[in-house]
Amino acid sequence: MRTARLPLLAVALSTLVLTAGCATTPAADRASLTPPPPAGPIVAQGTVLDDGSEAELCLGAVSESAPPQCGGIPLADWSWEGLDDATEVSGVTWGAYAVHGTYDGDVITVTEPPVPLAAYDPAPLEDPTGGAPGSADEATLRDVEQRIHDTLGKTVLASGAYDGRLWVTVVWDDGTLQDAADTEFGDDVVVVQSAIREVG
Repeated sequence: MRTARLPLLAVALSTLVLTAGCATTPAADRASLTPPPPAGPIVAQGTVLDDGSEAELCLGAVSESAPPQCGGIPLADWSWEGLDDATEVSGVTWGAYAVHGTYDGDVITVTEPPVPLAAYDPAPLEDPTGGAPGSADEATLRDVEQRIHDTLGKTVLASGAYDGRLWVTVVWDDGTLQDAADTEFGDDVVVVQSAIREVG
């Protein structure tokens, strides 16, 4: 999904890898820059969708149909027990939650009872810019955005130009992708934030 002018708290991120002067990179390059899974516990916010065969956590766009549709991360050890805010239509159950667990790069294993987002008070995201505007122009940021989407595809959850920088939301980043973006596009052009956040 692509959105324009996203403020800091609306954005989180997950994978940047490009070779100079090219719109795409070889698959081997992308694989080599895949961040290792977090070693400890994590938290992620989104829509949990359960069709009866598998529950998944949708971190990106969710269609507003009934039931909704999305592509998400499979959830292991998920339970609806004690969650009275969920909605069920046509055998599909869903709701919006903060999910605590571990992430192995493919699956989130739930380790604590989920918290409905309506009752969740997340820690604020740190602003790596210190609130100062960037200096990149709109044309440059549009080009960078297109190259990132062409290269990474569904890895990118959201992106948008805001205040002289391109903000990119990805599934998971430990700093690997931010470093790659800085190397490719220069410092202070792209801000990468992770939708999955380490706890502690």
